[in-house]
Amino acid sequence: MKIIPLACLLAALLPLAPAAAQQYPNKPIRVIAPSSAGGPVDVIARILAPAWSEVLGQPMVIDNRAGAAGQIGTEMAAKALPDGYTVLLGFSGPLVIVPQINVSTPYDTLKDFAPVSLVAAAPYVLLVHPNVAAKTVKELVALAKAQPGKLNFASGGTGVGIHMAGELFNLTTGVKITHVPYKGAGPGMTALLAGEVDMMFNGLSAALPQVKGGRLRAIALGGEKRSALMPELPTIAESGYQFNTSGWYGPMVAKDTPRAIIMKLNSTLLQALKQPQVRDRLNDIAVEAIGSTPEEYTALLRRELATWGRVVEATGLKGKQIN
Repeated sequence: MKIIPLACLLAALLPLAPAAAQQYPNKPIRVIAPSSAGGPVDVIARILAPAWSEVLGQPMVIDNRAGAAGQIGTEMAAKALPDGYTVLLGFSGPLVIVPQINVSTPYDTLKDFAPVSLVAAAPYVLLVHPNVAAKTVKELVALAKAQPGKLNFASGGTGVGIHMAGELFNLTTGVKITHVPYKGAGPGMTALLAGEVDMMFNGLSAALPQVKGGRLRAIALGGEKRSALMPELPTIAESGYQFNTSGWYGPMVAKDTPRAIIMKLNSTLLQALKQPQVRDRLNDIAVEAIGSTPEEYTALLRRELATWGRVVEATGLKGKQIN
């Protein structure tokens, strides 16, 4: 049998990549949402998929893969074939926070993925139980400093975005409010409503009915600007503290996916994001539609990894159990 040198074989295969990219897509695309059904990642994926699918000309099938703070679905996407037919709807938790805590995270965010585009950002709102004698961030900080170790805050589990927002709050303001993890943001909100905990960061859409009903008090909003859903609520920056507490979302594909496929996904996604029904539905859940280049997405990942790396180091969270 004649042995074909590897270099010759690779040279023969090289022309196939552009051809495959030109034909892409010619079958359904799987979109991995590394969360349970009904959560923010899943909801955003289901808002986005129909419009993106229409522009691409192929169905996009949502595949919910929850578990290990998003690591299970994210790992699946990292190990997928680099052909553009498996897309991860990435978000901050498993991409830039969990890898800082879990020393055995089974993927490397910067090395194992090719970013496509950011699609959405959702600021977290700082909530307190009405029994807490604070109506502003400065009053909450003063209360926490006057009663060190007494106040606590809920989250949906160690390493999730709303947990790390609380740790960043502690670090930035110089207070020590104790973290109480729950198995999901929903149970955390239930605990806050019952007065079992004093404070919590959560998505604005989940918090809005409780705030409007007077069952919780909103203190400030993360992000760079006020929300049209609660225009009277100041941002954390307006409250005197310079830190951002926003979740963000954006599709990624496996490394080595051809550049032509990545750019096809990017251009069609940006077209889908311009559709009024997509933007309106995202606005309804207090999520802002955004778009970016793959390079801008990569730059965000680098900044976020640096930020949360500092928080994890300062708070001693490295090696902690991920729920």
